[in-house]
Amino acid sequence: MNTTNGPDVEDMGDDLILRVDNLRTYFGSGEKVAKSVDGVSFSVPRGKTVAVVGESGSGKSVTNLSIMGLLAKQGRIVGGSIQYRNREGQVADLTVLSAKQMQAMRGREIAMIFQEPMTSLNPLYTVGQQIEEMIKLHETIGTAERRARVRKLLELVEIPDAGRRVNEYPHQMSGGMRQRVMIAMALACNPRLLIADEPTTALDVTIQAQILDLLRRLQIDLGMSVLFVTHNLGVVAEIAHDVVVMYAGRVVEQAPVDALFARPKHPYTKGLLACLPGAQHGAKPHGEKPLLRPIPGSVPLVTNLPPGCSFAARCDLASALCTRDPGPALSVCGEGRLSRCWHHISL
Repeated sequence: MNTTNGPDVEDMGDDLILRVDNLRTYFGSGEKVAKSVDGVSFSVPRGKTVAVVGESGSGKSVTNLSIMGLLAKQGRIVGGSIQYRNREGQVADLTVLSAKQMQAMRGREIAMIFQEPMTSLNPLYTVGQQIEEMIKLHETIGTAERRARVRKLLELVEIPDAGRRVNEYPHQMSGGMRQRVMIAMALACNPRLLIADEPTTALDVTIQAQILDLLRRLQIDLGMSVLFVTHNLGVVAEIAHDVVVMYAGRVVEQAPVDALFARPKHPYTKGLLACLPGAQHGAKPHGEKPLLRPIPGSVPLVTNLPPGCSFAARCDLASALCTRDPGPALSVCGEGRLSRCWHHISL
């Protein structure tokens, strides 16, 4: 992989595998520009899991697609950088790599698990054939060795009777087994960074817990970095070391996972936590379960963002300052913590 020595590449710390810096990804043109990702910055350390959390429309999936170089034709990166450190220790800005260079990166260096495996897997080929194809794209090895690796991958993701199930088609497997196949395919060429985009959303709670446990174990055993993307803050505590909270195309809070759950420093994060089953909002008589407290309103359209803070219309702490431009910047609010809120001190 060719390196690109932009102005910020040399500043990337040795402990980081990925650094997204002031990324801006827009869709459309003229007056109807959608600022889907607008000045997003965060880092992923080596061997750690970083969770990106936000509602639908927050920009988290567009951030993933920007990293992978898989944006739709209407989308374009208009600013910022995505610095990645490859297995040889070289750092490159992914935003300036050619399509051919990015194709060589995908699977070998950075791999991605998508939300719905049934639409990601080809129904006409067995799961074994599809994993083999991923290996063929990046490595030149014999058929016997390739097939042996496929079987080992299925065993790695805890698919029982792997020798038989390697010949099954996607429709012959349950949703949980299909997601395990997708994980095996992503790991086929031993990537250093795994991006998991809502990997448990389509699964029931029991299977969801199993997949989360599998991802956590694989991250530790293989020493890889994971960027875990979800709308469900409840699953984050089970898997992440650090959390990035996005809202309306911007990062509104960053923190170590324990600190964020103990004391959120942005009203949106506080609202997400209050929505979780089991969240306590005061004692209830006679053992009654506390009511969930939904966040009022909805995420604003990224084609028509309000002035000032994008969350102000839904926020209990909003003041006149919050509705004026420029909005609050992402500021330090504690060790390893950032918040985009004028009132973070009061939280």
